Amino acid sequence: MRIFHIQSQGVTELADLPTQPPSQGFLWIAVARPAFQARLLEIQSALQALAGLQLVDLHVSDLLNAQLPSHYDYTSQYDLLVFRRLATSNALTDGEPADTTPTPPRKATGPLVLRHIDTSPVGFAVFDHVLLTVHPSDCAVRDAYAGKLLATAPGDPREGRTNPIPGSRLPASPADLMLRVVNMMVDGYLDLRRELTRQLDHWQTELLKPRARHVNWSSLLDARLSLHQLDEICEDQRSAVQDWIDALETWAQPESPAAQRELDLLKVRSRDVLEHIERVVHHVRRLEQSTETAVQMHFSVQGNRTNDIMRTLTALTAVFLPLNLIAGIFGMNFEFIPLIHKSDGFWWAVGSMILIALALVLLFWRKRYLARTGQS
Repeated sequence: MRIFHIQSQGVTELADLPTQPPSQGFLWIAVARPAFQARLLEIQSALQALAGLQLVDLHVSDLLNAQLPSHYDYTSQYDLLVFRRLATSNALTDGEPADTTPTPPRKATGPLVLRHIDTSPVGFAVFDHVLLTVHPSDCAVRDAYAGKLLATAPGDPREGRTNPIPGSRLPASPADLMLRVVNMMVDGYLDLRRELTRQLDHWQTELLKPRARHVNWSSLLDARLSLHQLDEICEDQRSAVQDWIDALETWAQPESPAAQRELDLLKVRSRDVLEHIERVVHHVRRLEQSTETAVQMHFSVQGNRTNDIMRTLTALTAVFLPLNLIAGIFGMNFEFIPLIHKSDGFWWAVGSMILIALALVLLFWRKRYLARTGQS
């Protein structure tokens, strides 16, 4: 569990859960799912002290469910967003045990790059001055954004840095922080577009080889199923963020211009996250279409190759048909057949057969009946 106190002056990481709400800024409580289950009573007590209420039982079940799709829910005091991350799982989070729940997180199958896409859910409970996030044990998003927060915050003068990084801006509210973390998760998948495209381009090249004999159809089917699964996950994400945007429209209008500006920035950032998700959906669907097109082109290439083979065999058969006719005529059991009693009759028959065969081969070659595959 990691706890951060975020305010305009900087970010402070706390060692323990505070017992009273902060006078300025807000708190971010980031906890792994096994730790959330083990320390549920402690976290509920802290939420009661910090926000004046606790999570309802159904929302606790949602946060503990490792198979829950992306969705949005709310109460009169807080909002709940469950978002399935689309980022590569690297290493386990430092200092926390691995997730030992009996149900493993859903992972895509198929090519290597698809199998490395983790789609475990991350839960966000957004209070007025507290953001509670529940992550999988191997979630690197939390530590990545926590490091970013600490890097952009004003540092200790003894460390030689007293000003934030130029151009940086700390989150102004728990909702703002939630949207930034969600945006980082979506951007994590967008970074995989190059690897996904390269993998499927390689498969397209293999499928379109005219002399391809063996195609790993099971892996190709797994890839199509994985892309379809990612499409469904992205649709759930888009629906959840769209519900969040609709809920923002129902918030009470702030009285001060500064608060109004913060609400407007929330709406802008929410629409930006939605646009990123739509880019993910567009890319996944384009990959699905590319895979389907490659399969259809593969069968088309194989059909053309079969047609070329049948054309060549037909042409060769046509070449030998006159030869078989001549051989059949001279093989008849008649006593008087032209050339049969002449000393040079055999050579006349063989010569005529060779001339006919060469003429037919030349004719079929000119008509490209005997051309190689890819030259016609």
